[in-house]
Amino acid sequence: MRQPDPSPFLPLTPAVFHILLALAEEERHGYSIMQEVEAHTGGIVPMGPGTLYGSIKRMVASGLIATSGERQEEGERRRYYALTPLGRAVLRAEAARLQQLVAAAQERRVLPKPRKS
Repeated sequence: MRQPDPSPFLPLTPAVFHILLALAEEERHGYSIMQEVEAHTGGIVPMGPGTLYGSIKRMVASGLIATSGERQEEGERRRYYALTPLGRAVLRAEAARLQQLVAAAQERRVLPKPRKS
């Protein structure tokens, strides 16, 4: 099976990266994605409804995520989203790109190198 090419999608916006990251382990509905991004970033990355649902709409259209069904929870109908194989490949590629940037910053003493245990 041929691996999807993530390069046309890079670099990602912070919103798209954090949405993909929030979906990396399990499918989630929109509000759960917002909560995960807030928890993971300590509130540094703002993820309001407009940013979230605009990004989700574009990500579904581009094949990075897919709707995985609707469920009734606590009297609310919630639409769930999941990573596609392309979305997972793009997330990995962006994480690797960011890791290279951090390594370059460490080499130039902008950031400290991690200490060996």
